[in-house]
Amino acid sequence: MDNKHQSNIPSISDRETIRTEFQAYKPAEPPSLWTLVKEQATTREGWWGDFDWKAMCVPSIFVKEKKRTPFWGLNSRLPLGLAIVMGFQHSLAMVSGVVTPILIMTGSGPTALNLTQADQQYLLSAALITSALLSLIQITRFKIWRTNYYLGTGLLSVVGPNFACIPATAAVIKEMYSSGYCPTQTLEDGSLQHLPCPHAWGAVLGTSMVCSFFEIGMSFLPPKTIKRLFPPIVSGTTILLIGCSVISTALQDWAGGSGGCLSRPATGFFSKCPNIDAPHALPWGSPEFLGLGFLVFATILLIENFGSPFMKSSQIVIGLIVGTIVAAATGYVDSSTVETAPAVTFVWVKTFPITVYGPAIIPFLIVFLDNMLESIGDITASCDVSGVEVDGPPFQRRIQGGLLADGVSSFIAACMTISPLVTFAQNNGVIALTRCANRIAGYCCCIFILLYGIFGKISAVFLAIPSPVLGGMNAFLFASVTVSGIRILAYLPWTRRDRFIVTASLALGMGTILVPNWFTHVFKYEGDNESLKGFLSAVTTIVNTGYCIGSLMAIFLNLTVPKEWGTETLQEEEEKQRRERDAIRDGFVESNIQNEEYPLEQLDGRPN
Repeated sequence: MDNKHQSNIPSISDRETIRTEFQAYKPAEPPSLWTLVKEQATTREGWWGDFDWKAMCVPSIFVKEKKRTPFWGLNSRLPLGLAIVMGFQHSLAMVSGVVTPILIMTGSGPTALNLTQADQQYLLSAALITSALLSLIQITRFKIWRTNYYLGTGLLSVVGPNFACIPATAAVIKEMYSSGYCPTQTLEDGSLQHLPCPHAWGAVLGTSMVCSFFEIGMSFLPPKTIKRLFPPIVSGTTILLIGCSVISTALQDWAGGSGGCLSRPATGFFSKCPNIDAPHALPWGSPEFLGLGFLVFATILLIENFGSPFMKSSQIVIGLIVGTIVAAATGYVDSSTVETAPAVTFVWVKTFPITVYGPAIIPFLIVFLDNMLESIGDITASCDVSGVEVDGPPFQRRIQGGLLADGVSSFIAACMTISPLVTFAQNNGVIALTRCANRIAGYCCCIFILLYGIFGKISAVFLAIPSPVLGGMNAFLFASVTVSGIRILAYLPWTRRDRFIVTASLALGMGTILVPNWFTHVFKYEGDNESLKGFLSAVTTIVNTGYCIGSLMAIFLNLTVPKEWGTETLQEEEEKQRRERDAIRDGFVESNIQNEEYPLEQLDGRPN
């Protein structure tokens, strides 16, 4: 066999095979990072390669001839200039998902922390910095010494704050304000103001640290065991309920905000949104607010239909930019948030007292359970679009390494003052569109996200964005979470057993989302036993959290309802019912014909 033929054989570090459709650009044995940079930095080909930039950057309606772009595998020699551009593109797709949970959890209202502007600015920067640094673990992948276990996926996997934290934190914070753990103040007009509660964020971080060991421990179980314990019927139901539980917050922000102005008081500090001191303040639900949110939403739809591949993968951020520009031009943006933000910042500029809040433990265990379920799906999708195996030992090692990295990263993130992290799914769409799964692009993405966080003025821009603009973006973003749950459930065979489990789980989960306070007044204990109070508070928090009670019900029923019960699928049952109806109809007709005194022909007037 000649050398030329040998050079065309794909080979990567862990001897995984590449599927045929991904061999447009053959990966090679990966040299050291320094050798690769040194060889490519000195040539034009090493910087830019032979790439069709027009097909990537020009809107699709202007491109007459569609060309198939080459595929860059995990360890292919990706041109450095293209790696920087692809990394920037990935960072744009990630940044909204990284900052959105922090914006919601630290914002205003009875289910948020109501933190000061300085604390919010810091946490936004810390979230971006933490996401950038800990994504390096997933992308690089380390083998644990003298074991068969890994830390990281070795894929272009980016991590960020988990959206499942939003409903869990909201339920816990609401309980904290109700119990007096967080302070409130009654204003002169009689309205209740929820004061900043930074020590509650410390309680969230401490509880996250403890609960992260659940995911770390579960990552050492065989992936088949994890899938057997938490099959798609559980993960789909959980993710569906998470999406439904947070989308209401997006609609509240779209109409003006989710704080004190939500109830539309006639007078007082919150008679307008977000308050009477804000620029261009208006009552909640004003047409101007709805128009701003719709502008963002419509921009996302237009980009999906007419934008270039580059724009489509960054549609969320582009919609946010368009909405912010219009909001600033019409006087809705408070520029003081950017002006007062530090030029440069880093983690631990501000700290929070770490404690463990008992009532939050079970909800946060469910958060980490969702972390596992979500990561398994995201890593599977990443393997698929990256051209590596989606089954077998190499795939299982990636699942194990990804789960362990998520658990370890969540613990480290809590130490870095940020809520639990999870492997994101947004970059899978970018990989599919750009056909670039290269890890060098992933490192460039981490560098850009790190710069967004270090330069405080950049992260402060997100804090200056009006709530209606964020609401228009989040409505689309959160709905995509719901669709992910529906997509998982769609793969079920929908036996009678499946329908029974999903029905029972959604009955409690969706019901609690629609009527969130239905269980609030069940326990009336007012004694001095603090342990009992904490236990009852934990039960109330679990039952009042839709995705929490729904997922627990799904797990319980999946483990207890016999597998052989209701094995027929929905299609099989419908076919059986159709045959039964046909048999009844045929039997009825035949019975009438046999018992009639006169032939059927005489009854309809026809001659014998």
